[in-house]
Amino acid sequence: MEKARRVFELIPYPRSGPFEPDWESLRNYRVPKWYADAKLGIFIHWGAYSVPAFGSEWYPRNMYVKGSPEYEFHLKNYGPHREFGYKDFVPMFTAEEWDPDSWARLFEKTGAKYVVLVAEHHDGFALWDCSYTRWCAARMGPRRDLVGELAEAVRDRGLVFGVSYHRAEHWFFFEPGTRIDSDVRDERYLDLYGPAMPASLNPRDPPGPNNIPPDDDFLTDWLLRAAELVEKYRPQVFYFDW
Repeated sequence: MEKARRVFELIPYPRSGPFEPDWESLRNYRVPKWYADAKLGIFIHWGAYSVPAFGSEWYPRNMYVKGSPEYEFHLKNYGPHREFGYKDFVPMFTAEEWDPDSWARLFEKTGAKYVVLVAEHHDGFALWDCSYTRWCAARMGPRRDLVGELAEAVRDRGLVFGVSYHRAEHWFFFEPGTRIDSDVRDERYLDLYGPAMPASLNPRDPPGPNNIPPDDDFLTDWLLRAAELVEKYRPQVFYFDW
């Protein structure tokens, strides 16, 4: 009921905004002068996947792809996937030595004019104090609002703060884990690993048994998290990955 109420509250915003849901409206958009003049910005991927520090931010998916370098690395260093899964990196992601002010000073020194943090990657772990999941940095791992702290530090230096939001791909991200003996299949962790549905990585592919589109529950959750990021942190840049 709470989610339904929040969705209802959000309905007026698109209707009262400056854009219509068509390409002609978007073509009339004008890039802000500050962005055109900025030239250099910092874009940050950082999360529980930084703990193994192997491959890339797609480690959470690829570690469940049998035969992949990430799969073999994980098996060798952390053991069987059913015993040590991606969820087990979360308490290891402590950020105990992280100083957002030192980051902001460094970014300013480089000449960057804006900073964009990936607030949630496809792994489903939110770096802010998220109302819609227990799997967030404010409740697990660092137990800090990483988005809020960095936003404050960056703005104190006169830089523009933005967020990037990659949750759309969470719909299918952990699907490889359903095909092996892994913790992704453990119902206790469905709220992290998500639907884990089969889907094509090509957005132009038609729906089918191997390309199942997101359902209403997932899309509602996606919308509410995005709206919360806007309302809590007022980013001047909001990048959507898919």
